[in-house]
Amino acid sequence: MALLLAATLAFLPRAFAQDTSLPRFGRTEPEPQPALRSVPLPDLGDAGSAELTLPTERRIGESIMREIRRDPTYVDDPEVSEYLNGLGARLTSSASGARQDFEFFAIRDASINAFALPGGFIGINTGLIAVSDSESEVASVMSHEIAHVTQRHIARQIGIQKQMQVPMMIAMAAAILLGRSRPDLASGAMAATQGGAIQSQLAYSRDFEREADRVGFQTLTGAGFDARAMSEFFEKMQRYTRLQDSGVVPSYLRSHPVTTERISDAQARAQSMPYRQRADSLEYHLVRAKLRAEAGEARDAVRVFTDAVNDRRFANEPGARYGLAVAYLRAKEPKRAEEEIARLRTAKVVSPMIELLAARIRVAQDDAVGALALLKAALVRYPYRRSILYAQLGLLADLGRNDDVQAALAEPMRLYPRDPQLFEARAKAYAGQGKRLLQHQAQAEVYFLQGSLPAAIEQLQFAQTSGDGNFYEQSAVDARLKELRSEHLRDMQDAKKK
Repeated sequence: MALLLAATLAFLPRAFAQDTSLPRFGRTEPEPQPALRSVPLPDLGDAGSAELTLPTERRIGESIMREIRRDPTYVDDPEVSEYLNGLGARLTSSASGARQDFEFFAIRDASINAFALPGGFIGINTGLIAVSDSESEVASVMSHEIAHVTQRHIARQIGIQKQMQVPMMIAMAAAILLGRSRPDLASGAMAATQGGAIQSQLAYSRDFEREADRVGFQTLTGAGFDARAMSEFFEKMQRYTRLQDSGVVPSYLRSHPVTTERISDAQARAQSMPYRQRADSLEYHLVRAKLRAEAGEARDAVRVFTDAVNDRRFANEPGARYGLAVAYLRAKEPKRAEEEIARLRTAKVVSPMIELLAARIRVAQDDAVGALALLKAALVRYPYRRSILYAQLGLLADLGRNDDVQAALAEPMRLYPRDPQLFEARAKAYAGQGKRLLQHQAQAEVYFLQGSLPAAIEQLQFAQTSGDGNFYEQSAVDARLKELRSEHLRDMQDAKKK
């Protein structure tokens, strides 16, 4: 995404200010490499000894993510996010060297791609999920990207160019990040600097790719997924190379070159493992169907899913019917969508995603009371599904029931004290109640949790001059403002020392 370049350029000068060379990295040797390593490896660096520390990488990643979340291609869908982060949590729990928090997100893009950013942020294009044939294939790609993070390949890649001047180093880092998500735009970033030097660093080196394959495979199988999925996905990507003659090459191939050697290595690893078939989760089929149904024109989606259901051309019938219901709702045919939900209920298919879709259908039929009843019952059944909670809070806010919003927030705020969406809901409810001090105070926490200290400080300043609030509320604002100003000052002082 083009915005990655601006975001990285804006942040990295602070991270590397007053330093004319990159830090010296030691060597890391997770385990002996295969015999095919006949060429001496470069000094790739010790992931733990760099001046580009894990907290610094996290701040860089958060800076980029603030820009990504503003981009229209960012998938702001709690159900998709819950699925990806649930799958990611299962993988990272078996990943060796996972020392940081991870956040997985989707980008609405039909191209087949995934990318890792500094600090544990991993993006997956919706096109990759849509073309996948199994959950293990998606997990194999995520495992590969997790390995890029745990092995700190971006930091080590920058470390290879130790003698670069700061502007060149910043430009190289920006181009690398840009190339992760939009290889087609990376050439523009390279042309703006010394393209030849950056070109050699844009794609991960063969050794980094092999290391990510090997470590990712361990993560994949350790989490209980199909060991064959990685080689099967590689083979699928290699088949796409036949499109190269027409100039249409999947983004994943440009940033993650698939070679016969890599496929052979993945197959050899899979053959060394005992055969274990893993059934796909229902949620995988529902998420994939939802993304497919939301792509393109609504009527086209209805036609595709109708044909699939009628001809019984599907891998999973509940997923196909759920996708048809989503497509009908997009096409403004809520009655037909409701009929598909009824068929799923008759078949005793149970999922929080089905309950949430049923509530959306009720809203489309101007039955907000019925929708709230469905959401309330779903929360009892699935008390930890925040996608349902967010829908309930949003519907209550739309109905002007701000007191009910505050009541519904009481327990979740205790359980999830670092959820910016809950603070956002609280801020909107306070605004509806005319409580300006509390509104700005809650909004300040939204910005703080999103990593934007200046915006949080500004909101607390608004709260100070709001003209309402009692003595205790004013004192709380003053104390929090003092705390955030001190933290912001420390950040600026740390940046100057770099």
